[in-house]
Amino acid sequence: MDNNQQFSDENLSNRAVLIALRISFVAFLFLLSYLILKPFLLMIVWGIIIAVGVFPIFSRLSKILGNRDKLSSIILTLTALALIIAPTVLMLNSTVVSVKNISEQYENGTLVIPPPSDKIAQLPVIGKPISKIWKLASNNLKNAIKTLEPQIKKYYPKVISAVSGLGGTILLSILSIIIAGVLLLQSKPSEQTTNKIFRFLVGKNGEEFTKLTILTIRSVVQGVLGIAVIQSIAAGGLFLIFNIPVAGLWALLVLILAIIQLPPMLIMLPIAIYGFSIMSTTYAVIFLVLSIVVSGADTFLKPIFLGRGVDVPMLVILLGAIGGMVLFGILGLFIGSVILAITYKIFQALIDIN
Repeated sequence: MDNNQQFSDENLSNRAVLIALRISFVAFLFLLSYLILKPFLLMIVWGIIIAVGVFPIFSRLSKILGNRDKLSSIILTLTALALIIAPTVLMLNSTVVSVKNISEQYENGTLVIPPPSDKIAQLPVIGKPISKIWKLASNNLKNAIKTLEPQIKKYYPKVISAVSGLGGTILLSILSIIIAGVLLLQSKPSEQTTNKIFRFLVGKNGEEFTKLTILTIRSVVQGVLGIAVIQSIAAGGLFLIFNIPVAGLWALLVLILAIIQLPPMLIMLPIAIYGFSIMSTTYAVIFLVLSIVVSGADTFLKPIFLGRGVDVPMLVILLGAIGGMVLFGILGLFIGSVILAITYKIFQALIDIN
C-alpha cells in the first residue's frame, strides 16, 4: 500500500513538473514573441483598428468593382495615404514658412505684433495675463522674450520632443494604413481566428464578443476619430485660407481636443479674436462664423456616423484618449480610446451574461 502510494506521489510529481515545463516553455515563447514584435505593436494594433473601421467601405467598393478585393484594398489604401500625406505636407509647409518668416523679421527688427483687442482682457481667468504679455510683446518684443525666458527654456525641449513625436506618429500611421490594406484581404480568416480566441477565453459566446468588438471599433473609429479628423482637416484648411501663422500646430490641437470630446472652439476662438487684430472686420467675422461651424460640426455628424454603432460613454473615450496619449504619444489618442471602449463593452457584456 505504501509502495502504491509512493508510486502515485512520484507519478503526480512528474506530471506536475512536466506541466510546469510545458507552461514555462509556452510562456517563454510568448515572451520572446512579444519582445520581437514590441517595436511593431502600435502600428499593428492601429492597422487592425483601421481595417475593422473601414471594412464596410471596403466591402461596398469591392462589390461595385465586381468583387475585386485586391483592387478595392489598393484604392482604399492609396486614398487613405493621400488623406494623411497631403494635409501633413500642407500643414508642415505652412508651419515652416511661418516660423521662418517670423524668425527673419525678428532678426531684422521688422517683426510687428499688433496690440491685443480689449475683449481678450475680459476673458475669464486667462484674459488679463494673456493681454498683459501680449501688450508687452507689441510694445517691446525683446523685453517680452526676456520676461518669458525661464518658461521658454523650460518648455522648449518639450516642444521639440513633441514635434519629433509628431513626425514619428505620421510615419507609424502611414505604415499602419499599409498594414490595414493587407489585413482587409484577410478579413474572413481574421474573423474566424478572432472567434476562436474569444471562444477559448469566454466560452460559447465567442462569436458574440467578436461582433461586439467589431461594432465597438467601427463606432469609435467612425463616430469619434473620424469626426475629429474631419474637424481637424476643416480647421487646418480654414487656417491656411486665412493665412493664420503656424496653421499645422493649431490643426493638431483641434484634432486632440475633438478626440477627447472638448469643443475645438477652445482653440479656434482665441485665433478668431486674434484675427480681428490682423484682418479686416469682414474677413474676421467670416473666419469667426466658419470657426463656429467647424467646431459645432460634430453635433450633426455624430448622429450620422453613430447611427449604427454601439453606445459608448464619452467619459470612456476621454479617459482612453488621455491615458493612451500619456502611454503612447499622439497615436495613443486613437488607440487608447478604441481599446478602452472595447474593454468597457466586453466587461459590460460579461456582467450581463453572468
